[in-house]
Amino acid sequence: MPRPTPAIPTDLQELSGRFEAWRRTRRGKSPIPEPLWAAAAELARSHGVCKTAQVLRLEYKKLKQLTDEQAGGKPPRRRRSPALATFMELVPPATVAAECVIELEGPRGKLRIQWKGATAPDLAALSRVLWESA
Repeated sequence: MPRPTPAIPTDLQELSGRFEAWRRTRRGKSPIPEPLWAAAAELARSHGVCKTAQVLRLEYKKLKQLTDEQAGGKPPRRRRSPALATFMELVPPATVAAECVIELEGPRGKLRIQWKGATAPDLAALSRVLWESA
């Protein structure tokens, strides 16, 4: 069974007609006029870049770039990876564990604590004292 085609908004259909008229009358490989690109980028902000590029038969990447430039002058920055935590608090379950192993690694080296019958405050205090000492 064929999939139903989604309805194309009226303003996008009108701009598609303008693009088709330009394509019929252009000579050689002349570039798309700036006013058409600007109108396409404006509609892409409201209808989505992908849908607009498909309906108008435009290059997605260029339309995306123009849409980003119109929105704020710069494309959105990529997210940086989060900074490494300098201290992480370990919260034990409600019951006391029979044995606990803590491994710490930092610029000064590695530290491994293996303790039986310890409570969380004891382990936290011990790790701070050992780690912060010179």
